[in-house]
Amino acid sequence: MATVVLVITVLSLIIWIGLLSLRGQFWRSDQQLEVAEIPLHSLPRICAVIPARNEAELLPITLRSLLLQDYPGDFNVFLVDDRSTDGTADFAQGVAYALNKPNQLHIISGKSLPPGWSGKLWAVEQGIQLATDFAPDYFLLTDADIEHDSRSLRRLVAKAEQEDLDMVSVMVRLRCQSFWEQLLIPAFVFFFQKLYPFRWVNHPKNSTAAAAGGSILIRKQALEKIGGFGVIRQALIDDCALAKAVKGEGGKGRIWLGLSALTRSLRPYPDLRTVWQMVARTAYTQLNYSPLLLVGTVLAMTLIYLIPPFATIFGALTFNLAIALLGLSAWLLMSLAYYPTIRFYKCPAWLAFCLPAIAFLYTLMTVDSAIRHWQGRGGAWKGRVYPG
Repeated sequence: MATVVLVITVLSLIIWIGLLSLRGQFWRSDQQLEVAEIPLHSLPRICAVIPARNEAELLPITLRSLLLQDYPGDFNVFLVDDRSTDGTADFAQGVAYALNKPNQLHIISGKSLPPGWSGKLWAVEQGIQLATDFAPDYFLLTDADIEHDSRSLRRLVAKAEQEDLDMVSVMVRLRCQSFWEQLLIPAFVFFFQKLYPFRWVNHPKNSTAAAAGGSILIRKQALEKIGGFGVIRQALIDDCALAKAVKGEGGKGRIWLGLSALTRSLRPYPDLRTVWQMVARTAYTQLNYSPLLLVGTVLAMTLIYLIPPFATIFGALTFNLAIALLGLSAWLLMSLAYYPTIRFYKCPAWLAFCLPAIAFLYTLMTVDSAIRHWQGRGGAWKGRVYPG
């Protein structure tokens, strides 16, 4: 027994050494939009597209932040009311009138969902179709729950123009207030960065492509080049699908992905159930609905995250100093890797040591995501189910 534990503990430690040294420094959280203010030398025309389904509660804050952007160029906002039942369109119109900007906001009544489209992408497609008449240079794709920093658009445009990028996106700061948010939300970002190291995404010669759907600035020509949103119309993880299409083979399209410390999501996750639903909705989609990948993921999560604390405790109880020290070393490396994300989200430092327990919960969510898919309940969101 001790020999088996020793071998898998050594393997876990080797994996963590490899992750920290060879996987694009994903753990550093240093790819941030606001790190350096880039001068804005040109003023391209921008059209923002917001798909909104029953978002009346958040629009007085989020839409207001978008209409008050400190951007001196031509900027219009297209809100697609995706068949809401809570007066979303009326609230949006009220926000625009209160700010004396009714002409800057264009409200589109969404049409019924055609076969083969996800609800969000169909709403975005309708917004893009109307916004195209305004001859924009870029589209800003954002969600109805995002509160934008007043200089967010200026920074996105400056980044795209100065570095000749086809797409710039930021993972906005997710809400992190409740106990469950502090426990689980930073880890969601950490796992995303490990899966898609931002430095690799931002390197034109690396095939890794990803984006964060809360805030994406995409060049109109780049969107037309890939064939528009029809190319990814069924994608549930639509932001990464879009990034993959834009970047293409050999880095033909230049993209950038980073974090934002100032633009934030107001979507609340007050308890375990709401975080669980958010993760389980697309976790199995990320695995391409593959039972083999699911088994591999469970085994990998166990080896990488659960073995270190188990070995530490096992070694201590059996007075096996080698196993205890190796397990503790792997656990410390894991915690050190997680700490920059914890610090970015201004959470208590001790949470960095809780990553094994957090990973165990995420593993259960992934398994539940697969079960939901097998039961025909996968991809449920806003009253719609996308089985995949």
